[in-house]
Amino acid sequence: MPHILITNDDGYQSPGLMALAHSFARLGRVTVFAPDHNWSAAGHTKTMHKPLRITESTLPGGMPLYVTTGTPSDCVGLALLGVLPERPDLVVSGINMGSNLGHDVTYSGTLAAAMEAVVYGVPAIAASHDLAEGFEPDMPFAAEVTALIGQAVLAHGLPENALLSVNLPALRGAEMRGLAITRLGRRVYRDVLIQRADPRGQPYYWIGGDPPAGDPEDGTDIGALTEGFVSVTPLNLDMTDHGLLPVVTGWGLNLGALYNA
Repeated sequence: MPHILITNDDGYQSPGLMALAHSFARLGRVTVFAPDHNWSAAGHTKTMHKPLRITESTLPGGMPLYVTTGTPSDCVGLALLGVLPERPDLVVSGINMGSNLGHDVTYSGTLAAAMEAVVYGVPAIAASHDLAEGFEPDMPFAAEVTALIGQAVLAHGLPENALLSVNLPALRGAEMRGLAITRLGRRVYRDVLIQRADPRGQPYYWIGGDPPAGDPEDGTDIGALTEGFVSVTPLNLDMTDHGLLPVVTGWGLNLGALYNA
C-alpha cells in the first residue's frame, strides 16, 4: 500500500487536517506530521537557527501523529530527512481554512509544504477551501474530493518539479458544480498600513485591509471558484520565464564594461 504523508499550515488540531487523514486512509497508510500552531502566510520558511522538537502520538485508528515546533516546510523536511522510517509516496498539505489563489501561492504555508515535498522528489498536492462569512465548510466532503485527486496522482504520477494546487469554492458538497483544470489567476491585494503608538509613544505597525479580490477570468483558479467549481492547478517549481530569456540576452549584458572601466 502507498504511504501518504498529511501535513498543513493551520496546526495539528485543524479539522481539515483530520478530514484528510481519514479520507486518505482508504488509499494507503497515513502518517500525519503537522506544526504545533498556525503558520498561515508563512511562505516557504525553513528553520535554520534554532533546534526543532517533535512530539509523537497516535490518532484514532492507529495513524501515527508527529507534531513539531517547526514550520510546514520543516514538517516535510524532517519527515523526508529521516524522522519517518519510510519515505512517503505522496504528500498532501491542507485542507487550508481559506483559498490559495493566484499569487497567494507565494505566501501560503500550505503550498510551501507541498513545494518542500517536490524539492525532495515526492509528488504533492496542496488543498485549500474558500470561506465566506457565515459559511461552515463540509470538510469530510472536501477531503473526499482531495482524495479523488490523490488517487489519480498515485495512479499516474506527476512530472519532475510539479505539484497540484486544489481549491474548493465556499459551497457545500452538493452545491459544487464540478471540477475544472485551471491556471493561476490574478490576485488583487487590498493591504493597508496601519500605524499606531505604544504606551511609550513609539510607533508600531499592522498590515491590515480588506480580504484580497481577484479577476474571475475564464480558465483561471479564481474564475473557477467564482463559478462554483473546484479548481485543480498544476504548478511547477521551475519558475524560469522562458519567453523572457531571449529578451534579456538581447540586452548585451557583459562584465567586460566593468573590467575595462
